[in-house]
Amino acid sequence: MASKKRNMKLKGRLKSYTQTSLYLGFLLVAVNLLVYILDVPSGLVLTCFTLFYFGITVLLQLYNKPIIMNELVSFATQYGQIQKVLLRELELPYAMLDEEGRIIWTNARFEEVVHKEKGYRKSITSLFPSITREKLPDEEDEVSFPIVFEDRNYEVRMRKISMREMAQNSDIIDGEGYDGCLIAFYLFDETALKIALQEVDDQSLAVGMIYLDNYEEALDSVEEVRRSLLTALIDRKVNKYIAALDGICKKIEKDKYMVILRKKSVTILRENKFDLLDDVKTVNIGNEMAVTISIGLGLDGLSYAQNYEFARNAIDLALGRGGDQAVVKTPENTIYFGGKSQQVEKNTRVKARVKAQALREIISGKDQVLIMGHRLPDADSFGAAVGIYRIARILEKEAHIVLNEVGKGIKPMVELFQHNEDYENMIINNQQALEYAGGNTALVVVDVNKPSITEFPDLLRLCKSIVVLDHHRQGTEIIENATLSYVEAYASSACEMVSEILQYIGDNIRISPEEADCMYSGIMIDTNNFMGKTGVRTFEAAAFLRRNGADVTRVRKLFREDAIEYKAKADAVSQAEIYRNAFAISTCTSEDIESPTIVGAQAANELLNIRGVKASFIMTEYQNQIFVSARSIDEINVQIIMEKMGGGGHLNTAGCQLSGISISEAIGILKATLDTMIEDGELVLE
Repeated sequence: MASKKRNMKLKGRLKSYTQTSLYLGFLLVAVNLLVYILDVPSGLVLTCFTLFYFGITVLLQLYNKPIIMNELVSFATQYGQIQKVLLRELELPYAMLDEEGRIIWTNARFEEVVHKEKGYRKSITSLFPSITREKLPDEEDEVSFPIVFEDRNYEVRMRKISMREMAQNSDIIDGEGYDGCLIAFYLFDETALKIALQEVDDQSLAVGMIYLDNYEEALDSVEEVRRSLLTALIDRKVNKYIAALDGICKKIEKDKYMVILRKKSVTILRENKFDLLDDVKTVNIGNEMAVTISIGLGLDGLSYAQNYEFARNAIDLALGRGGDQAVVKTPENTIYFGGKSQQVEKNTRVKARVKAQALREIISGKDQVLIMGHRLPDADSFGAAVGIYRIARILEKEAHIVLNEVGKGIKPMVELFQHNEDYENMIINNQQALEYAGGNTALVVVDVNKPSITEFPDLLRLCKSIVVLDHHRQGTEIIENATLSYVEAYASSACEMVSEILQYIGDNIRISPEEADCMYSGIMIDTNNFMGKTGVRTFEAAAFLRRNGADVTRVRKLFREDAIEYKAKADAVSQAEIYRNAFAISTCTSEDIESPTIVGAQAANELLNIRGVKASFIMTEYQNQIFVSARSIDEINVQIIMEKMGGGGHLNTAGCQLSGISISEAIGILKATLDTMIEDGELVLE
């Protein structure tokens, strides 16, 4: 052992430091030579000193080197032991893994966290199932992700450590070509931090708006002397509910409230599924009509002002979807609750008159008008477009209806205009529409408020003045840059809305019988021959069209079916499955049928005639997609069901489109959606 220590050599700065005396000795020899040149006796004296200096230096080198080497070896040994103890007793849970994720060493803190003894050598996945081999680091870069273990939150960090250099310098293994590695595994306990952050987040403020949907109508249904009592009871109900959530409620108008809540209170509201919606309906002092409310909440914004904007957008969505529901809007998404009641039709047409005046001003200020509906247009979409065309012509503006594909459902209607000289260039395709689009063109979008399913979405970007007329309940995706937006979910159809607007565009308005037939057809189709979602204003619009030449017999002839279509509809009805004793589900063939989606929608309407059926769903495979038509009478809100599947629509008329799946898979998704909504209480089967 002593010989080995004598053979050990120093290097680096320590070697240079210990050999400094020798370097100085060589300098002394040079000085001695210089002194010899100047004076020989003095040189002899210095030579004697130089020899003495070298002798002492060599003796010290020989004597001190073993002592220094012993001290260095001792320090290295003790230092390594200290390192091992420190790592073993480190408060941070730490482990070493091999390339396969198997544990090869752990410190005491890690063993304490996972409740395992020293020497545990199984895979890390056996302790943390979420840490699979795919999550182990591939390169030497560090990877990190959160996990939950025994109700505590941890951040896992893993770093790959190459063993190539150690193997190549080893005296006991041949490391040539070896490329193994170890994985350093750390656990950082973030439970306290998570709790603190959650507490701060729970205390952040949310802004809300509460509107009474049918305030005027409800007051009209009670005696005048009792109206103040009804208002007071509603105020008390709303204020008491918000106060119980430790919130602030301030009445800003006779039928509007502004509320401030903690985010934690919003979570309670969501867990209770906004039962305030149902509580307010219980206020009854003899009023024939129950009061309904709409709630809009905004939270998680960057500022209170942004939360307020979210709340305003949310309440607009709630009202646009028919009221009697709550909408929670955050930067990431929009969540809907309620929406089980049919929206009350407004008796006044003041709003229609105001919108008509605004539409007149917009069209009058432009050179030409482009009109489009949704893809695969139906009678309501085309009829409303014809009505807007007539408004533009009354205002002496050039107008065109953008229609790329004429389905069989509207083909008889389109043919009324194609060979009529008075309607030359009335209908154009997408390519022609690009030539007219620009800053001096007004774009009117009818029967749709979802940009992605419009006839030609590019026009929304090319035209600066956009008008939206729609009767569908609003979803998250809407046309946001509209100059004028007239969306009324209580309206039976877009044709009803356009018929009302027509009457306020000018005096003594007259439209041709062909135009009246088209608009009357739109109302008739969307109301299923006036059997669904019809109100006083629906019949007033129909009466206006009848006075302008609409003929019921001609309209009926327009929509007579081919025998093959009638048979397909009958087959869809006969093969229907009654799911959960409440939902009729069937499929409609598209073979040899030009417009299978329309036949499917008609079959869905027919299924509602079966006693006990609360909602019907027809699946139609067409153009590599599954089209789902959903219908109900008044017991089930099919809109929220279709929204869960990526679609939308009305409370009793909705649909969606599914891609990349088969009919059977689509039926499975529908059933799973219904099951989930029933379990969560979103659908109630009485």
